[in-house]
Amino acid sequence: MSKHSLGDDDDIIAAAREGFLEEAQDNLRQFEQGLLAMEQDPTDAEAVNSAFRAAHTIKGGAGLFGFQAVVSFTHEVESVLDRMRDGLLVVTEPAMALLLQGRDQMERLVHAVRDGSDRPELSAISQRLGEQLRQLRGEPASDTRGTAVEATPASPAPAEDGAGAGVWHLSLRMGMDALRNGLDPMSFIRYLGTLGEIEGIRTTTERVPDLLLLDPEGCCLGFEIRLRSSADRQTIVDVFEFLQDDCELEVLAPQASAQDFAALLAQRGADEAAREALLAHWHALGMADLLDTAAAPPALTAPVGRAAAEPARAPTPAAPASGRAEDRRSGARDRRSGGEEARFIRVRADKLDRLIDLIGELVIASSGAQVAAQQERSPRFGEAAQRIHDLVQEARDGALGLRMVPIGETFSRFQRVVRDVSKELGKDVALQITGGDTELDKSMVETIADPLMHLVRNSLDHGLETAEDREAAGKPGQGTLALHAYHESGNVVIEVSDDGRGLNRDRILAKALERELVSPDSVLDDEQVYRLIFEPGFSTAAQVTNLSGRGVGMDVVKRNVESLRGQIKVASTPGRGATMQIRLPLTLAIIDGFLTQVAGVSYVLPLEIVAECIETPADFTLGEQGACGCFDLRGEVVPYIDMRRCFGHDGPRPTRQSLIVVHSTDSRIGLLVDRLLGEYQTVIKPLGVIFQHLEGIAGSTILGSGEVALILDVPSLEHLQIRHSRHLQTAPASSVRTAHPAA
Repeated sequence: MSKHSLGDDDDIIAAAREGFLEEAQDNLRQFEQGLLAMEQDPTDAEAVNSAFRAAHTIKGGAGLFGFQAVVSFTHEVESVLDRMRDGLLVVTEPAMALLLQGRDQMERLVHAVRDGSDRPELSAISQRLGEQLRQLRGEPASDTRGTAVEATPASPAPAEDGAGAGVWHLSLRMGMDALRNGLDPMSFIRYLGTLGEIEGIRTTTERVPDLLLLDPEGCCLGFEIRLRSSADRQTIVDVFEFLQDDCELEVLAPQASAQDFAALLAQRGADEAAREALLAHWHALGMADLLDTAAAPPALTAPVGRAAAEPARAPTPAAPASGRAEDRRSGARDRRSGGEEARFIRVRADKLDRLIDLIGELVIASSGAQVAAQQERSPRFGEAAQRIHDLVQEARDGALGLRMVPIGETFSRFQRVVRDVSKELGKDVALQITGGDTELDKSMVETIADPLMHLVRNSLDHGLETAEDREAAGKPGQGTLALHAYHESGNVVIEVSDDGRGLNRDRILAKALERELVSPDSVLDDEQVYRLIFEPGFSTAAQVTNLSGRGVGMDVVKRNVESLRGQIKVASTPGRGATMQIRLPLTLAIIDGFLTQVAGVSYVLPLEIVAECIETPADFTLGEQGACGCFDLRGEVVPYIDMRRCFGHDGPRPTRQSLIVVHSTDSRIGLLVDRLLGEYQTVIKPLGVIFQHLEGIAGSTILGSGEVALILDVPSLEHLQIRHSRHLQTAPASSVRTAHPAA
């Protein structure tokens, strides 16, 4: 085989290995959710089955790749769940705590496989937890068992139909594409050996063609296997679960009769030579006594030939057929044929990112084509450019949709957090999750997970009271922590709320005065006071705990949210609870923008935050206090920022300027610009390292003309205005007559 082929095989195996590790994380989450559901409702049979299936899948996948440490320990966990499924073990709080520790150990072992590390402390933890799991199952603990489990998992499920630890017969025929799909038959056979003892194995080669016709990447092998095991049929069949689309499997139970083997012989033997070869294999496996019994039909005792095909016409016994992978595969096809089950394909993240980048370049090229069409003043050219623009926009929406994932997966991680932290704090807390199907860009979901984690832990520690305090305040003893997500005006809104004591306005303000964050004569409303908790190092905790009190976290939450062009708001009612609301754009790659111009420089605003555009009247005068001021908008005093002064643009102002009123974090704010150029589909390009410190600029984009436009960071501009207001304490208002919105 060529070096190129060897490299391809290594790539296939590496890809399959990486696929197992990714799926293991999904199964660990399913496993944890099943355990938490079991703890809430011990009678929930589906929760037990879900956790068992997840553990079994992890064990099976690990066995294929020879990750024996994962296989051995997961088997101990799986065995406990199997006894719970059968009603032989009661679901108790200590049992669930031990299983959750087992889940954490499984994750550590999977991470060790990914990192390629071999840490002795992991083996020690596996041995200790393995002993505890065996004691939970009612099995005696022993010092030698912990090392033995590394080689052979203990206590397989009892065999069906009272067969006991009998000898099973497996007839396996590999599919031609098995090797191409990265499936090694020996991995499955090695894993099969963990269920018992393989007494004999014969490799069938009747499908191997002549050398000149041989496909080096095809798999033409088959196996006849004798397995002594007390496992049941389903457990044995499940060994080949990952192979079910690339093999044909027949499993005969220990009590199978000669007629069962006759049916198998007729099925496997396409001609006389094939039947003779298979009989030779069976004799070599020590099955002569069975094959020569008086009860055997003529096909098994007489020379193979004319009579050998007779049993095929007889009804096939039901027992052997029940374990066929082919039957399971056809059943899966029947289920898929309904048309309602979604099909999924795993795609590398970097390939998807590359597609998004190409779509972004198409958006820019499409804008250039439209500019060229306008300059040429050709109706046909303009119509073609518009058609391309519409198709590119549709392709953009489709490509961005590929990156959208439900946020419910992130929400579900907090079930374990709420359980563990509430028990640590001695509080009774119920978690409510709504809107889990709300979709958000995958990169944003990963970034927002840590801020949400801090908000959840903060609510558990500071917000919610103990059961005694809640009952004394006339509340139910069990507190409620709610996670809610929904779409609103082109944004995703995520809310973390609790029904606890709420924020203490007086304590927050006193702490802010102590740290000189505000002046003593400042007049702040509730929302402005609550926003002080996001100042770096701010904390009102009386003492430092494992969870909070160091003043580190809320400022990081705010910074991470704003790095995603998001906003965070706080609402609180004393004695009733508090809500942290995070508002995020749907995606970070391509947005619908609003294009403006200041002193010949183009700036872009996210379209969803633009409320209205107002043309300033002729008598409009700027304040004398720098870049910020206030104006009267239909009786409401609204602050504004003069973009010319803010970014230091020189040159004469136009006769008339425009104010763009945008939704800010707390209220509304105006941006004074020279020209309004309308909506513009914007591809966000990150700034270079040299320019990342620029305040008020979130990124850049390329216009259809080839010029660079800067994307405004409105939360950052708002902070500039707030700092200016604090410095001046008061700001003069300039009267502005409201005009109709600019076209």
